[in-house]
Amino acid sequence: MTSIVAYVAEVTDEKSAGFVPPERRIAVFDMDGTLYGELFPTYFDECLLLHRLLHDETYEASKEDRAWALAAETALMSGEPEPDSPRSSAQMAAEAFRGFTVEKYRAYVRAFMDEPAVGFEGMTYGEGFYPPMVALVQYLSEHGFTVFISSGSERALARELIQDTLGRWISPDRVIGSSFSLIATAQGSKEGRKYTYAPDDEVLLEGNLVQKNQRANKVFTIVDEIGAPPLLVFGNSLGDVSMAEYALQHGGRAYMLLCDDTERDYGNLDTAAAFAETCRTLGFETVSMRDEFETIYKNGVTKARTSP
Repeated sequence: MTSIVAYVAEVTDEKSAGFVPPERRIAVFDMDGTLYGELFPTYFDECLLLHRLLHDETYEASKEDRAWALAAETALMSGEPEPDSPRSSAQMAAEAFRGFTVEKYRAYVRAFMDEPAVGFEGMTYGEGFYPPMVALVQYLSEHGFTVFISSGSERALARELIQDTLGRWISPDRVIGSSFSLIATAQGSKEGRKYTYAPDDEVLLEGNLVQKNQRANKVFTIVDEIGAPPLLVFGNSLGDVSMAEYALQHGGRAYMLLCDDTERDYGNLDTAAAFAETCRTLGFETVSMRDEFETIYKNGVTKARTSP
């Protein structure tokens, strides 16, 4: 906190040699594991996919997808790594929600947000944000930073998930994520560049993953969608290293969270230590969730007596 406050004071003081005008004060946050927990017992988007494939009575998954989902859920609830998927889980999600309007898809996400977060007591999935990081987003916004999210989760899902907690400071156009292909209701097999959207059309999820927003892709989407390098990057894993490097290349800073709290969260000390060493080598600042977060989740939330 001391480092961030000192840096913000430097770049916002017009008399400082390090002053940066507001239009260049761009901060980019990863979402899962940085702003929001990722161990319920896995990423929110994968929890949603498992719910769709296994527990949604309105949907009949293929035998192949259901078999993978059963094995994945069993492994995750036992603290084991999930099995490899027959296709990427993101592609499976794109197929599982094929034919949904974007609005129906977001409503589905919203309904799942009300489900209890696995592995915790007193918290729903929609409440799984880290209060210290929410406060940081507010702090940067109040000091002239434009804040973006760059997530590996699908973009419409991320927009819905953050709306109640972060929407005051991060508008929908500042949410970058993985993307599913879209199609108009009556478009059929025509390419979008050859089809004219009609009065009765709706925008539907077509069923294909266009791009997973991970690693170097996070740099490319920042270039494409923001058009300027970030001054600050916040992440928590190797998936965020690329955009952190991009910030440092252009004179910015990167801060990485360490998943080292095993009392209030499901941290892993070996993973945290290895990532801390990576960050030290690359010149990134690190933030110990165990030592530097007064609270991990909202007040009253505790780890379940039986771990997921």
